[in-house]
Amino acid sequence: MSCLKDTNFEKNACCFEPQCIENSDKKHIFVKGDTFFTNMNKKPTVALIYDFDGTLSPGNMQEYDFIPTVGQSNKEFWDASEQLAIDQDADPILTYMAKMIHEARSNGMSLKREAFQESGRHIHLYKGVVEWFRRINAYGAFKGINVVHYINSSGIKEIIEGTPIAHEFRKIYACSFLYDVDGVAYWPGVAINYTNKTQFIFKINKGVESVYDAKAVNRFIPEEERAVPFTHMIYFGDGTTDIPCMRLVKSSGGHSIAVYDPECPSSKEARCNLIRENRVNYICPADYSEGTYLDTVVKAIIDKIAADDKLQMLVNPEDK
Repeated sequence: MSCLKDTNFEKNACCFEPQCIENSDKKHIFVKGDTFFTNMNKKPTVALIYDFDGTLSPGNMQEYDFIPTVGQSNKEFWDASEQLAIDQDADPILTYMAKMIHEARSNGMSLKREAFQESGRHIHLYKGVVEWFRRINAYGAFKGINVVHYINSSGIKEIIEGTPIAHEFRKIYACSFLYDVDGVAYWPGVAINYTNKTQFIFKINKGVESVYDAKAVNRFIPEEERAVPFTHMIYFGDGTTDIPCMRLVKSSGGHSIAVYDPECPSSKEARCNLIRENRVNYICPADYSEGTYLDTVVKAIIDKIAADDKLQMLVNPEDK
């Protein structure tokens, strides 16, 4: 038995020497400690999919910079947006995007992408979020798992692009604007509400990253050939707009986590209903620091996925 030093987790991890199994196709499967290797060294992929507002950051992203700049209170802005949707029987996501354009024009604000990105630099993130990605990626790698991160949000993509964590995501699925030849936003380009959020779960499942491409996502792909199986998904959300996605991932064999603001413990009760209604697997305070309940739950899920994959590879190895 050899002993390896794990520099990521500052502990000693002991493992057996590699054992080689040769299947009928002359392919070799190696079992070494907590990592499963094939001759292709292919690692299973696990997708962590996050809502943004209320999940990675307290409140709504427009409330940190955009709404104060147009001289309105949060209540004034959102009440007017909702009333517009009621009066015209419109999608509330489209009405809030239209109101952003209207208010920016009325107040002489820039509607360029760079202005929205600058707004994103004012957003506060929950404790531990900035360090979360590197730590979870390292933990996944230690377990033989390739961890990838996605955003699936009804917020504004351009604002998220201005946050210090934007580079951590393989793809940001969120609302965005169309821009004219001068780079000025003039119309909603993508609007994501609580029901059409689910389409991006299927896109991740099939490895289709384009928002435009509706053909590829509907093309038949055998389950075993899909980029990210539903069982390898972890969905993070905080509210009603996330329920369809959380339920979809959970019912398809993945894991859904409802988070709540640790500074507002009373919000936990609303999340508890999601457990009772069988819509999520776990409820956690939105503290992404090392050693927290959320950190422990996600690492345990990664452990389970890694173990399940190993066991699956050991079932009738002559057929693999």
